[in-house]
Amino acid sequence: MLLTLLAFVVLIGTLIFVHEAGHFLAAKAVGVQVHRFSLGFGKPILSFRRGETEYCISALPFGGYVKMAGLEDEGMMGAVEGGPAAVPVDPARAFDRKPLWARFIVMIAGVTMNMVLAYVVIVVMSATRGVAESSTTQVDSVQTATLPPGAQALAGLRFGDRVVAINDSPVNGWSDIERAILHDPAPLRILVAGRAEPLRVTPGSGSDSDRVRVVEALIPLDVARFGLIEPGMPAYRGGAKPGDVVLRIDGDTIRGWTDVLQRVWRSPGRPLHMDIQRGAAMVQLVLTPDSTTGADTIPGRPPVYGQIGVVADRAVRHVRLPLGQALTDGVSTLTEQTTAIAGGIGGLVLGRVSLRRALSGPVAIAQVSGQTVRLGADWYLGLLIAFSINLAILNLLPIPILDGGQLVFLAAEAIRRRPLSLNVRLRLTQAGFVFIILLMLFVVGNDVFNIVR
Repeated sequence: MLLTLLAFVVLIGTLIFVHEAGHFLAAKAVGVQVHRFSLGFGKPILSFRRGETEYCISALPFGGYVKMAGLEDEGMMGAVEGGPAAVPVDPARAFDRKPLWARFIVMIAGVTMNMVLAYVVIVVMSATRGVAESSTTQVDSVQTATLPPGAQALAGLRFGDRVVAINDSPVNGWSDIERAILHDPAPLRILVAGRAEPLRVTPGSGSDSDRVRVVEALIPLDVARFGLIEPGMPAYRGGAKPGDVVLRIDGDTIRGWTDVLQRVWRSPGRPLHMDIQRGAAMVQLVLTPDSTTGADTIPGRPPVYGQIGVVADRAVRHVRLPLGQALTDGVSTLTEQTTAIAGGIGGLVLGRVSLRRALSGPVAIAQVSGQTVRLGADWYLGLLIAFSINLAILNLLPIPILDGGQLVFLAAEAIRRRPLSLNVRLRLTQAGFVFIILLMLFVVGNDVFNIVR
């Protein structure tokens, strides 16, 4: 419990601090007077003053704020942000006296810092610890129907076959196999352990699309070991733990993670009796997959499929990248993750994703934080990256109390050539505050419901 709480505090504290530090540094840079820098809302419980700014930790740990001269602190938001500042306002350094471009920089700086944090963590991990890649070189199965012409020799691969080398270059992990298929000159000579002659593969026309089809047709053999357990989902409700290894389902031997996926996918709403190895002990679990409908391109998954809410804990190796490559690969990794997370949030806003499934409150986040810190640095730092990107995107939503809402105010001012009235901004901000409070009550209630359930 203590480790879970500590992991949660470090995760959320880091994200809030970095976000608010962005606003703070930008405000200072453009000459805005900053009265207070706070982690948390409400009455300060720990504080000290340095110069004109009070730095504090406040009673309500649901975010943070930077109180700048000239921003309205009347009414509801004034109370939430700890009341009026003790230092008199310098009119010349008030936020609303600054040019539009300066105010835009201050408002966008928080989400920018969250994206910078995610990028820096990605780059540092890649250049020091290394990129985590699947260490298996064994084949689980081959989707023969999707193989392009010239690649039919791969249909002869069997469960457990281990790829030793491609074009005379040794392979040490699944990424080596994928890179060779995508980039090595054809024909590919794939040497498999126990076979005297290599398989010769010419991926169709040799085009990028045909090579991608070969990669997608090969399924790696991964241990059937549970990693992250999603709070509220069937595996969580059924008592599954990170590190559990599935040995049998309904009496049938499970050879790898693909077997688990196939059985779960084909069993929506039907109880599955699992024999689990948990450390030195044997445990029996009964998990009933939720029924899920999804239009996707994952091979072998039916339109209506079962889901238990588990991420596999695959065996990995770490490959350190030169700093230059880490910097460039970091951009593509950040772009891919941002696109995926933005798509998920977009689905939530458009109603294509269940609110109850997608929104997590502090209890669920703490549970996930505790799991990832026990699973290892890759998991915990990966969670930090994902949450940092999430925080940046969510803060850009056009809700008045969020950065996105303030940017809308500035855009309206640019179009109208005069700011919205103070009364309009106060009313819209208070409405946004009420919306956020209701949303927080919903997600906390959802966390409690999942625990009771």
